[in-house]
Amino acid sequence: MQVETLILGAGAAGMMCAAHAGPGVLIIDHAKSPGEKIRISGGGRCNFTNLHAGPANFISENPHFCKSALSRYTQWDFIDLLAQHGVTWHEKTLGQLFCDGKSPQIIALLRDEMARAGAELWLETSLSDFSHDGGRFNARLDRGGNETTVSARNLVVATGGKSIPKMGATGLAYDIAGRFGHRVTDTRPALVPLMFSDNPFAGLSGVATPAHVSNIRAGFDEAVLFTHRGLSGPAILQISSYWREGEEITLDLLPGVALFEQLRAQRQSAGRRHLTSELAQHLPARLVDHLAPQLALTGNLADQSDKRLQELEAALRQMTLKPTGSEGYRTAEVTLGGIDTDGLSSRTMMSKTVPGLYFVGEAVDVTGWLGGYNFQWAWSSGWAAGQAIQGA
Repeated sequence: MQVETLILGAGAAGMMCAAHAGPGVLIIDHAKSPGEKIRISGGGRCNFTNLHAGPANFISENPHFCKSALSRYTQWDFIDLLAQHGVTWHEKTLGQLFCDGKSPQIIALLRDEMARAGAELWLETSLSDFSHDGGRFNARLDRGGNETTVSARNLVVATGGKSIPKMGATGLAYDIAGRFGHRVTDTRPALVPLMFSDNPFAGLSGVATPAHVSNIRAGFDEAVLFTHRGLSGPAILQISSYWREGEEITLDLLPGVALFEQLRAQRQSAGRRHLTSELAQHLPARLVDHLAPQLALTGNLADQSDKRLQELEAALRQMTLKPTGSEGYRTAEVTLGGIDTDGLSSRTMMSKTVPGLYFVGEAVDVTGWLGGYNFQWAWSSGWAAGQAIQGA
């Protein structure tokens, strides 16, 4: 069987590419349904992009690489596509956009776009082997136990990274890249909860609070969630992409709160009030109770000196912790690192050394922040490759 373009992976980037790559497209996926990560995203409502998406929200060895695709297919372009399909949406916090309905709406939209373009989708199909004769890619496919050989002028690798292996994620994209001489940067779980071997927060499981979480590389103001394994929540997932084993993170549990001034004022007007009762106005009561022994939270406000109140504020705003690890690819939303962008064209996503070979989406060394940024990279990079193929 001969096709113009074979796309490996029917996720966000692969389907977007298939919708724009012109005639003769075959897209395959090992799963029973396309877009599984889309389906589970955003609690089933798909955080499909972010109003603020731009190069500053992405991590890569080459921070300039993502600029071309992101500027040519923007979040506004995808929003326009949703309008064409009657998909309504709403903004949550920090520019995060979600479907008003369910995430399968996004999958249906992409399938409609692929069908309109004439792309053929094969599910429950895996790549057994492939070769390149200098002009075409020859892939041996296992389709439900039946072997088929497909010859394609273009090969698009959209198989993602290693995150969430229970959904079938593998390092296939990196293996293919390596066979063609492309470098793969170090990969690691990202947007992932952090763990502590002797978890000091086990008794707080389920408690959440706003915080500023930072390390030597970055800082984020969002919620922190205490778990039976350690720490999670948006701020922790964000900092995990910048954290390395053996390093510390710092929690400011009172972002934007002038605690010393407020406690000193309360000392004058309500000195008989217990210190823990006053702190519970700013922090979850369970967290205050948990911290009481280690911070010696005893006595009434009237008993506290200025120095003591200043020390207390410093302790709550500069809580230094050293995680022992992360929960790994099992729960990581994305894979940090990937196929070295130095070997790819930022405009077309095509290999600089192998004509007709493209890498898109999470497989590439471009990793977005939490909040719809990684989907926007999928739309932008898939569109860029599709446009290049169609215009070739």
